[in-house]
Amino acid sequence: MRAFVVTAPGEAGVLEVEPPVAAPGEVVVDVERAGVCGTDIEFFTGEMQYLHDGHAHFPMRLGHEWAGTVSAVGAGVDPGWLGRRVTGDTMLGCGNCRRCRTGRQHVCEFRAEIGVRGGRPGALAEQLPVPVRALHPLPATVDAVSGALVEPGGNALRAVRAANLEAGDRLLVLGPGTIGLLAAMFARAAGADVHLLGLPGSRDFARSLGFDQAWTEDSLPRLPFDAVIDASNAPSLPAKAIELVEPGKRVVYIGLSGSPSLIDSRSLALKDLTAVGVLSASPGLAGAIEQYARGAVDPRPLVAATVGLGEVAAVLAGRRAGPGPKVHVDPRLTDRPEIVWRNGGPC
Repeated sequence: MRAFVVTAPGEAGVLEVEPPVAAPGEVVVDVERAGVCGTDIEFFTGEMQYLHDGHAHFPMRLGHEWAGTVSAVGAGVDPGWLGRRVTGDTMLGCGNCRRCRTGRQHVCEFRAEIGVRGGRPGALAEQLPVPVRALHPLPATVDAVSGALVEPGGNALRAVRAANLEAGDRLLVLGPGTIGLLAAMFARAAGADVHLLGLPGSRDFARSLGFDQAWTEDSLPRLPFDAVIDASNAPSLPAKAIELVEPGKRVVYIGLSGSPSLIDSRSLALKDLTAVGVLSASPGLAGAIEQYARGAVDPRPLVAATVGLGEVAAVLAGRRAGPGPKVHVDPRLTDRPEIVWRNGGPC
């Protein structure tokens, strides 16, 4: 089968590889859509910390945001999974340690991560092997585009839940990329008064989605914010979040910068703040699917374009595909490497 493989920093392409075989307890999924994530870019550039910690090695097959259809099942798997439309959890805990036994498999020390860690192949390929325990079925009202946005949606939903908002509370989201915009969408659906802070381009796109209270740092009004979610990759913004949030309230950190982000713990204590870090969509996947399915949140406008596997290297190298923050990959576009636009052009 065809798969996108990164062989070294800045070196990648589409290769013919052996197709997966459904191992015991696993299924094979025919991939319909896979999202390109900032984590994938960090692997492509060689900056991803897992490469330096020994948790990941080249060659790598990326892709951890995906949707598809189960085409084969291994021994011990209910054959009723065959033909079902699914997405799945990225985090695969060992299943035996204390964290896994207490429902925290997404922070298992010995975990593998699909397309990210421990040598598990990712979804930038025609087929993907997945443990059946990681699968989440997709209802008919969640198409492949939305299905491949469940993983970032689960992260965003967890960030909103961690903000502990009540209807009418004022939320500020720092960084209106995919996670930030999804967090804004979930918070808006819950009745929050949502503000976003970003660069001019991302601010303008946020406004096109109906977020009229999208600002740059220079134009941000002086308002009391009941919670601040930092979904950016700017090293300076974690401290800014503490500065902007109301005393006694919450800051949520889900964005990661390429260099250390420094905060003053005295500010946390003196403002009586709660700070929450979020890693992984795992506890939020079911909730994201449910909200997508009933139409409370529609993530599809975030996808600027859909490309074939042959275009992935250009996307990872910085090629812009449109106004939205997310690029999707359809591995079935074998003879059409050109961009297939979703916003502002032919589909």
